[in-house]
Amino acid sequence: MVAGCCNLELTFGVSVHRMWKAAACEDHVMYPKIVPEYFASVELIGDGEAGSTKIFRFTPAAKPLSFVKDHVEVLDHASHTLRYKTIEGGYVGLTLKSITFEYRYEALSDDACAVKIKMEYDTLDDRPVGGEEMEKMKEGTARLLKAVESYLIANPGACAQVLC
Repeated sequence: MVAGCCNLELTFGVSVHRMWKAAACEDHVMYPKIVPEYFASVELIGDGEAGSTKIFRFTPAAKPLSFVKDHVEVLDHASHTLRYKTIEGGYVGLTLKSITFEYRYEALSDDACAVKIKMEYDTLDDRPVGGEEMEKMKEGTARLLKAVESYLIANPGACAQVLC
């Protein structure tokens, strides 16, 4: 087993409140709506807050992944911090023993924000995650969040209420 970490920082042309609501608080509702070519369905177990579990089922376009089961560990509305652990599916069981994601949403202006993402993982074997595989994970995350941004820009009233 090899422990590793990688970081990614992205900027978006929408407010931190809208991005937080769409991509952290209501991801289970928004992702299948925004990217139906990859998300077949989502099951929410709990109220969406810390302690909840979200099961995202993917379409064949997401192969080799068929589903991912994430446990929400932290959903801090004051600091705009989301942390969850994939407990089943995704790359867990394929190449990873475990993976935890932490997203920190930060306002840059009234209409722009940054999302700082930290991925901490343990591999199944004694090899670190390869550069190509890590790039795929980063690119997938970036594409998903850029799709959320595009949706929010095209739909100015979406996720306009501050509360999750």
